[in-house]
Amino acid sequence: MPPNTTASSGQKPGKSGRKKGRRARLVVFVLVLAIVAGVAYGAYWSISTVRASFPQTKGSISLEGLSGPVDVKRDSYGIPQIYASSDEDLFMAQGYVQAQDRFYEMDVRRHMTSGRLSEMFGKGQVDNDEFLRTLGWDRVAKEEYDKKLSASTKKYLQAYAKGVNAYLQGKSGKQISLEYAALGFENDYKPAQWTPVDSVSWLKAMAWDLRGNMQDEIDRALMTSRLGPKQIADLYPAYPYSRNQAIVQQGQYDELTKTFDGGDDGSGTSGNGTSGTGTGTGTGAGTGTSGSGGTGIGTQGSASSALESQLEGLYRVLDDVPTAVGVNGNGIGSNSWVVGGEHTITGKPLLANDPHLSPSLPSVWYQMGLHCRSVSAKCQYDVTGYTFAGMPGVVIGHNQNISWGMTNSGVDVTDLYLEKLTGDGYLYDGKVKPFTTREETIKVAGGEPKKIVVRQTSDGMPLLSDRDNELVKVGKKATVDTAAPDRGDGYGIALRWTALDPGTSMDAVFAMDRATDWKGFREAAALFDVPSQNLVYADTDDNIGYTLPGKIPTRAEGDDGSLPAPGWDSKYKWTGYIPKDALPYEYNPERGYIVTANQAVIDQDKYPYTLTTDWGYGTRSQRITDLIEQKIKGDGKISTDDMRQMQLDNSSEIAKLLVPKLLKIDLADKDVREAQELLEGWDYTQDADSAAAAYFNAVWRNILKLAFGNKLPKELRVKGQCLWVDPVNSTAPVDETGKVLECGQRDADQAQPDGGDRWFEVVRKLMNEPNSDWWRTPAGVGDSRPKATNRDQLFKRAMIDARWELTSKLGKDIDTWSWGRLHRLFLKNQTLGTEGPGFLQYMLNRGPWKLSGGEAAVNATGWNAAGGYEVVWVPSMRMVVNLADLDKSKWINLTGASGHAYSAHYTDQTDKWADGELLDWSFSDKAVDDTTSDTLVLRP
Repeated sequence: MPPNTTASSGQKPGKSGRKKGRRARLVVFVLVLAIVAGVAYGAYWSISTVRASFPQTKGSISLEGLSGPVDVKRDSYGIPQIYASSDEDLFMAQGYVQAQDRFYEMDVRRHMTSGRLSEMFGKGQVDNDEFLRTLGWDRVAKEEYDKKLSASTKKYLQAYAKGVNAYLQGKSGKQISLEYAALGFENDYKPAQWTPVDSVSWLKAMAWDLRGNMQDEIDRALMTSRLGPKQIADLYPAYPYSRNQAIVQQGQYDELTKTFDGGDDGSGTSGNGTSGTGTGTGTGAGTGTSGSGGTGIGTQGSASSALESQLEGLYRVLDDVPTAVGVNGNGIGSNSWVVGGEHTITGKPLLANDPHLSPSLPSVWYQMGLHCRSVSAKCQYDVTGYTFAGMPGVVIGHNQNISWGMTNSGVDVTDLYLEKLTGDGYLYDGKVKPFTTREETIKVAGGEPKKIVVRQTSDGMPLLSDRDNELVKVGKKATVDTAAPDRGDGYGIALRWTALDPGTSMDAVFAMDRATDWKGFREAAALFDVPSQNLVYADTDDNIGYTLPGKIPTRAEGDDGSLPAPGWDSKYKWTGYIPKDALPYEYNPERGYIVTANQAVIDQDKYPYTLTTDWGYGTRSQRITDLIEQKIKGDGKISTDDMRQMQLDNSSEIAKLLVPKLLKIDLADKDVREAQELLEGWDYTQDADSAAAAYFNAVWRNILKLAFGNKLPKELRVKGQCLWVDPVNSTAPVDETGKVLECGQRDADQAQPDGGDRWFEVVRKLMNEPNSDWWRTPAGVGDSRPKATNRDQLFKRAMIDARWELTSKLGKDIDTWSWGRLHRLFLKNQTLGTEGPGFLQYMLNRGPWKLSGGEAAVNATGWNAAGGYEVVWVPSMRMVVNLADLDKSKWINLTGASGHAYSAHYTDQTDKWADGELLDWSFSDKAVDDTTSDTLVLRP
């Protein structure tokens, strides 16, 4: 029985380890009884089965292929630090150790990236496999490995694969992971050998989840069924450059030795890439997001009904694709900032990072140190940080000279094209071009294999709509106007995406790990082509910097990539890529700090290229900036703990705007007034025990529902929520007669309005228009309440609805209300924890935790306002690097090092993470030795 195994969640630090141990033994005992009773596929599990896959962490193991001994030192949290004398031994040991802790996760991940989930989980995954085979991640990864990556990177990937395979040698399924026993794989499952391409494919999955504005592109097009161009423009306002600072303010881009002073002149955001409404070019009226007018297919544009039908089906497919690190493109965020030595108590930089990703169990991150005993040409690495299980190297962290962090840049690297299908080809500039095709065979556990045909355009764009039969039928029947090609065989949707071209991102990981200064880091970052990320930098010589790498497309004038484009017209092809030496960067800015939190990279008026039209709106980034400024004002100095406290900031920026208005609303119902009084004197902090935060967020949710959600098309609303709506393309209030019942179609964590900071900006702009049509609500069928005709009436109704919603959820007594009771985190095993038998989900999953924070807060425990209050993305890890003394750096993971459900390290960091604590992060030989609990020696 493993010591200190925690079977339940949320237990505070300091409670007796004996109680934890008793609970763990009880759960394992219940588990064994359940399996003995024949519940899980008739398998018999014993305690030895539960423990069979636990890794050996002491003593020695012989591994064929090592050139010398390797030490694996684990601390009390099971976090390994590896010491070797050659690069190949170092990465071989990394593969072995990650497989010890996480092989099941690695195996599932490679089946996902290669479109082979059906081989493990049966026919329920066939649709996902069809879509993933159509994208062809593993095919691109193989081409990348064969043609793009450097010889040294290939050598490291081969060594890593050798380490994974050394772990697998001779093991049955149950000796690898408990999940294999649950799947009935304990005796006959023989995992395939790990390959270098399996590791490279993981970067494609990461790029997919961080792909930019594809979801906004779909949503804007779907909105055209009910909203006009002006209304859609209202819902995608311009980025507020004058209020929320861009990342690069006094930076540079090198093309033609150009520099700029990025100081904000408050002149607005006209021109390339900013929001507006206009007449679409070439395809009818469209809702655009460029100052000169939108592009693409609009409400009166060509093939509009075909487009809406295609996108509705495409969304169904996208929504089912398993997430790798994010939330299928929605809600992805991150914080990272760096403060130079002039503003820190140490006199050297401090760097913080906390990527916001969907919660998973185990966490997507795996903490690890990779150390050469002596750094030399033979062994070049001394680096520590966060890795991905299944991929060699360190993705985020520090070495002996530099540190770096990442946030998603959100640049637009995907475009959807509406293709006119004709026979076996597609129309392009008036001629029919043939598709290239390939046949794929999908093997299905317990079933017959299925063959599919993947079609691609001459540009390599896969036809995504082939993966949904309804799309094909609808495309053949869609009504189009005379501006489009005739209907013929219908329409399809194709995808252009930078990650479908082979690249060099794997080279970049190793190059960053061994960089020693800003020049080397920039050269390494230039190799990081997909996904494009904001990279912040600090070094031990007291330099700080920021750089934007990535392969970012350029488009024809007037095409900003905000809407699907007509594929039959060559002028909508990509025209190239932004030159790497023209991408923005900043180095040692005068202000002494750099903040990235998914806001605009640079004021588009100061930059000649369009990066995207869909930035995050800068709520978090500006709050971080304000916190830094408050601290350094009057020559204050920032400490490591100050950086940690900033990461935990729970302030609600939208509450600061709305609460003064809400307190002025006259409410007759004493119970609603009682709830309103919670907001009096509230400091806008969303702590888990705050009743005011619970009520405000409920009001915010109901404001969004009444003003916007009930007016969106069914494709964007929550699945199962039905409304009587007017059947024409209008949001104007109408009489009760003539309405139709429409039910939402999206999962609760993907629906709109999601309540993020785009919606903050929408509401902020409408606050000065109290009589806007958006504040008007039609009287619903069966709803006797009077309709709202202005802002304050809608706010009043939202406050009433929120009161009774929370009464239903939390009880009538507001003294018992708290934000944490609504805002809960559940951690789920990403396969059997979501799809397995109920008792098995209970065994593999953990939670709930009652969390502070919220949407667009710095402590970004995100929730979707359309769907509910539960947490759907989180700070997946937190770190603060101290460049004055690397051993005084701090870190934490969402879960723990282990992927084994009954390991002591399954979720042993989660309570501390939820409480905002950080662990000590040892780096030097002495510090690592002082914190080592177990040592394993890997011998040749």
